[in-house]
Order: sequence, then C-alpha cells, then structure tokens
Amino acid sequence: MKLAAPINLASRPFRHDRPILVASIATAVLMVFVLALQIYLIRAERGAGEEAARGIAEAEVRLEQLTRREAQLQAELTRPENETVLVRSVFLNSLLLRKGISWTLIFGDLEKVMPYNVKLVQIRPQVTEDNEIQLEMVVAARDSEPVIEMLRNMENSDIFSSTAVTAALPPTDNEPLYRYRVNVLYGRKL
Repeated sequence: MKLAAPINLASRPFRHDRPILVASIATAVLMVFVLALQIYLIRAERGAGEEAARGIAEAEVRLEQLTRREAQLQAELTRPENETVLVRSVFLNSLLLRKGISWTLIFGDLEKVMPYNVKLVQIRPQVTEDNEIQLEMVVAARDSEPVIEMLRNMENSDIFSSTAVTAALPPTDNEPLYRYRVNVLYGRKL
C-alpha cells in the first residue's frame, strides 16, 4: 500500500545546502575580482586626472596672460592720439569688405532663381557682423505667384538661405505691380 504523504522520521532532516554554498563562494570570488579591477582603474584614472588638472592650470595661466595683453593693446588703441587711426582703420576695413562683393556674381545667381515675370526693382547688399552677405531686395510682379516661385527657388538653392518677405505693397495708380520687400542671406564668401 502506498502512503499519500511522505513521512520523514529523522530527527534532523537532510538539507540540500551544497548548491547555495557553491553559488555563495562563486559570488564572493567574483566580487573580489571586481574589487581588484576597480582599485586598478581608480589608480590608473588618478594619473589622468592629475594630468588634466595640470593642463587646465596651464591654460588658465595662458588665458590670464592673453587677457592682460589684450587690455594693454586696448588701452593703447583708445588713447586720444590713436583714436583717429582706429576709426579710420575700421572705416577702411568695412570698405574693403563691401568691395569684396561681386555684383556680377550676385546678378548671375539671382538670374538662376528669378522667374522671367519678376522684376528686380532695388537691391542693397549688406555685410553682417558674421561677415555674411545679406541682400535686401524689392521685387515686383503682376501677382504673387511668381514671387512665391522665386522664394521657393531661393530656398531650394545652395547659394541663398533664410529668405523672408518683410513687406508687401499692393498696386497703386503710379505703380501697377505688387511690390515685395525680400531679405535673403547670400551664401558666397567675401
């Protein structure tokens, strides 16, 4: 006859602790290995940190020297006897930048993007603070579709970017065309 429940009559039943002990020993060995690896990495990084700190200290010293030199030069430039030379050199530099703009290239590039039924009324190139050329233009057309096509062509072009219509004027008795003021960055370098 078979018993429904197994009965253990031992005063101390047998426990299966061996797998737990083996896993604990393996975990302890792994943790010792990770600890040794971390100690090695900390010592290796300590040298790199000291080198970086030396580099930063040298860069700060060099920056301080350059700042002092800049202050000396600025003081020399702002002296009253040098002020006229400074103003004149700034003026000449701005003239040289403006002379670097090629009207032939501007009109050639505009010809590629402007439809035949858009009239260029006025154009004024300006050099921005970032030494980029910005074109302020007034264009005219019988309706808005050709101007929209021109703006689309400019946006798809590699040479023109950041197109914006800043004003639109309807036709008058003296001027039968719609007029649009357009600002665009011109990508050619000076």
